[in-house]
Amino acid sequence: MMGFDVAAVRSQFLALALTHDGRPRVYLDNPAGTQVPQRVLDRMHQALVECNANMNGQFRTSREATALAGEAHRAMADMVNASSEREVVFGPNMTTLTFMMTRVLGPRFEPGDEIITTHMEHDGNSTPWRRMAAERGLVVKTLGFDRSTYEFDLDEFDGLVSERTRFAALNFASNLLGTVNPVKEMCARLRAVGAITYIDAVQYAPHGPIDVQDLGCDLLVMSAYKFYGPHQGILWGREDLLQSLDAYKLRVVPDVAPNKLETGTQSLEGMAGTLGAVEYLQWLAAAMSAEHVLDAGGLRPRTQEIHAALRAMAAYEEILAQRLVDGLQAIDGVRVHGITDPAAVSRRVPTVSFTADGGVPAEVASFLDRHGVYVWNGHSYALPVVEWLGLETSGGVVRIGPTHYNTMEEIDLAVALVAEHLGR
Repeated sequence: MMGFDVAAVRSQFLALALTHDGRPRVYLDNPAGTQVPQRVLDRMHQALVECNANMNGQFRTSREATALAGEAHRAMADMVNASSEREVVFGPNMTTLTFMMTRVLGPRFEPGDEIITTHMEHDGNSTPWRRMAAERGLVVKTLGFDRSTYEFDLDEFDGLVSERTRFAALNFASNLLGTVNPVKEMCARLRAVGAITYIDAVQYAPHGPIDVQDLGCDLLVMSAYKFYGPHQGILWGREDLLQSLDAYKLRVVPDVAPNKLETGTQSLEGMAGTLGAVEYLQWLAAAMSAEHVLDAGGLRPRTQEIHAALRAMAAYEEILAQRLVDGLQAIDGVRVHGITDPAAVSRRVPTVSFTADGGVPAEVASFLDRHGVYVWNGHSYALPVVEWLGLETSGGVVRIGPTHYNTMEEIDLAVALVAEHLGR
């Protein structure tokens, strides 16, 4: 791909130079967590060495820590085109943030109210809401997906939406199938009946630009360690909605967003590392994303940069994903569970899962590991997906997840090793 310098990208990530028993390490486990660039390490070092203090004090290191945390909030607001940094809430991870939101949103609903979820969810965007529904006497409606196309039928979705629909938990992109879902259209339908929408963007965030104002959702959650940062969760929410929530907080915490939802002492190093991940995207934008800068449409400069970088990454990843899909499909007995049509590659992220006749997913992953290639097997916490596909009792799938720092040679190696293990 013209203009995308993979070697320059790889030079930013120290882990990519490590070896596995003398072989180069091949990180294809990225859907569960990416490696981090030097800018992330530098920002975390700054937090832990230069201003390792609690925030909001009247001394230098505390003031610096407070300023660093504020800049992290502003960076994430720019990443998703939030109206204000007051709409950005940091937390330990997406699942913890989601469980917290079940506590503060739950009192808004009455017995008999309906919520919608899907069979394409990560369990972190399914079980918390189902538990809330059971506690509150809510009716749960679940949207299936076509087992041959791996996409939703919006007519079927329309049949689930009613005047009693109060809430919906939807994923932007499947962490197992790779499908990118039409969440903007789904949010519009839900908004028409006054429902609150909660979008799990964890799997999409590393692979495409997010504009919450354009999406029209109410809440959106993601994880920094999926987009080249540290283990840190981030929640965006409409400021008026966040401000209306009765948060579980200490008396000393101001009753304003995001403070009231950031319980206890936050991870300064996690927020700093997240800022570093955004700065890495800005570097990539300056280095190789000029052709992907679109008509701004009123977006802030940093938002334009971040979105251009993500579009450049996505364009390269589409090439990797199609190479991977084609290679796997050429192996006798292998079935890719996800979109495979080259004309539809833009409707998926590069996460690719497969099963193979006579192949045990755990054994495939172990064989690849012996050759320094790291992939996941099993359900990858996408329990609703493997259950819908009937794969929960057969070991789930093998999941290979390239990202923009992977090379075509790494893809070819992984495919060749799968074929070798299967003896085909």
